[in-house]
Amino acid sequence: MKRIVFFDIDGTLTRGVTSGAYLAGLLGHGRAMEEAEAAYARGEIDNDEVCRIDAAGYAGRSRDELFCLLEDMPLVEGVRRAVEAVHAAGAEAHIASLAWGVVGEFLCAQYGFDGYVGSELEVADGVCTGGVARALESEGKCAYARELCAARGIDPCACIAVGDSRSDIPLFELVGTSVAFNASEEAERAATHAYRGDDIAEAIAAVL
Repeated sequence: MKRIVFFDIDGTLTRGVTSGAYLAGLLGHGRAMEEAEAAYARGEIDNDEVCRIDAAGYAGRSRDELFCLLEDMPLVEGVRRAVEAVHAAGAEAHIASLAWGVVGEFLCAQYGFDGYVGSELEVADGVCTGGVARALESEGKCAYARELCAARGIDPCACIAVGDSRSDIPLFELVGTSVAFNASEEAERAATHAYRGDDIAEAIAAVL
């Protein structure tokens, strides 16, 4: 059976920090990003506002610069092994995240994910303008999954989603199998499986 496994980034693949907070700390606007993410977690602002606040700190930065900064981003154990296990099972591994697409692109290049969707920084002449090209919301993950499944001739019910927070719940509801990985109580209640531990490859092995 053909299927796709969708992975969230922040709090799922990253360890102890979101990709946004990690990059913002290196770019000099860490405090503003921490406050924005806390407000988002409380439901006070949407991802569009988080992206607007964050994107300003990327002005003048190139993709290659951001890739260099991402090399030391802390990740959970087993990311490469998880992707390899998905491929060994005859499935595809995709990233579906509200994080910036450049993070998804980096993870595809470094760990072998097959594709990604995320929010997008506005870029002109190869550098970030400080604006937002697209602020993805939870439904955007589902739209990506539906389009990808339709293109591959795959039933979404055959697919798997791995995530940790409320932004992953709509995708959990779309696919047939979902894994709440070190997740919030809300996400765990919505998932078909829950896993707590340091190794995401172990969590994937349990459902593959």
